[in-house]
Amino acid sequence: MNQHRYWLMKSEPDCFSIDDLKAMPDGIEHWDGVRNYQARNLLRDEIKPGDGVLFYHSNTAEPSIVGLARVVREGYPDHTAFDPEEKHFDPKSDPDRPRWFMVDVQYLCHLPFSLTRDFLRQHPVLSGMGVLRKGNRLSVQPVTEQEWRAVLETAGITDPLG
Repeated sequence: MNQHRYWLMKSEPDCFSIDDLKAMPDGIEHWDGVRNYQARNLLRDEIKPGDGVLFYHSNTAEPSIVGLARVVREGYPDHTAFDPEEKHFDPKSDPDRPRWFMVDVQYLCHLPFSLTRDFLRQHPVLSGMGVLRKGNRLSVQPVTEQEWRAVLETAGITDPLG
């Protein structure tokens, strides 16, 4: 049985793109700034090292899945919440009782082509993805193993998680 879980993580490419992740030392960066309790709970409680990530560019002309990453560190307090100089500062967050969490992710690859929302809507497996549901604005959300495999198959990529 597969022990990995899968996630879709949204990022606005003008803030942090898949190219930015790739450019980080060893392609690793923390996934910070999540300020939604439902997504926070996933980061804190559910997402584990080895899990797969569909990297999704949001708030663009064509929002789409653009690449793959993997989780390399489980949830830990998001230090950007404690720093008044950070754009994600939360004055109500306390280092002794952290409110917000983050994980570290590592770049795996770009998809050979972006999987746009229009493409996802027309795909027999991917049309049910949470990211397509009206009102679903979660920046971190679960993806089924079937959806993960459909993305890989569509992109012609062997599963980098093994």
